[in-house]
Amino acid sequence: MAETTLRIGGLTRFTTGDFPGRLACIVHLQFCPLACPYCHAPHLRPRGAGGLEWGTVLAWLESRRGLLDGVVFSGGEPCAQPGLGAALGETRARGFATGLHSSGVYPDRLAGVLDRLDWVGLDWKAPLTDTRPTTGRRNLGPRFGAALEAVLASGVAHEIRTTYHPALLPPAALRAMAETLAGRGVTRWVIQEFSARGVEDAALVATAATLSPALHDELRAILPGTVRRAAAIAA
Repeated sequence: MAETTLRIGGLTRFTTGDFPGRLACIVHLQFCPLACPYCHAPHLRPRGAGGLEWGTVLAWLESRRGLLDGVVFSGGEPCAQPGLGAALGETRARGFATGLHSSGVYPDRLAGVLDRLDWVGLDWKAPLTDTRPTTGRRNLGPRFGAALEAVLASGVAHEIRTTYHPALLPPAALRAMAETLAGRGVTRWVIQEFSARGVEDAALVATAATLSPALHDELRAILPGTVRRAAAIAA
C-alpha cells in the first residue's frame, strides 16, 4: 500500500506556479540519488522516513476538494519511491489532477507511472556526455535520454526545463543540450535561471547567473522554442 512505502519530507499547501494552469499543492518526497550543486532542498536528499504519513496527506486532500485542482509530486526524486504509482492513483480517484517533477534518473519507473499523470516537469540537467558538473554523478546520459523519450512518446503534457548557472553549464554545454533536444523533437525548452534560495554551495550563490541575450539567441537558433525563465527554483 502507498501509505507504507511513501516517505514524505514536506507539504506545500498551495502553489500557482508548479503545475501549469492548476491551483495545486506539492507533496515533497524524501530521497534523491543526485548531488546537484544548485539543489534548493538538500534536506530531502537523504534516505529517511520523512515527516508525514501518506494517510495524513490524503485526509487533508479530502478537505481541499473544490479548492485545489491538482497535486504535484516533487522531491527529492519522486520516482525513487515504489509507492508513487499507488499514490498517484489514489490522488486521481479523489478528483485531483496529478503532476510530477522529475530528474529522469529512473526512466523505467517514470515510464511506469506516466499513465497516471496529467503533467510532467522533466529536468534536462546536462549534456548526455557529461552529467557530473550538474548532478555530481557520472554516466547518467543514457538514463536522462530514456526518460526524455518516454515522456515525449507518452503524449502527457510536459515541460522540459534546465536550471542554468554558467559555472556548471558553459555555452558549449548549452548548445549541445539544445542540439540534442531539437534532434529528439522537443519544441519548447525552458531555461530557468539559478535561484540561491536554500542552496548550500557558497561559490554558486556568490556568482551571477543570468543567461545573456546573445546566448539565448544562439540557443533559439538551434531550438526556436527556447524560453528563458528568471530566478526559478530547480526541481
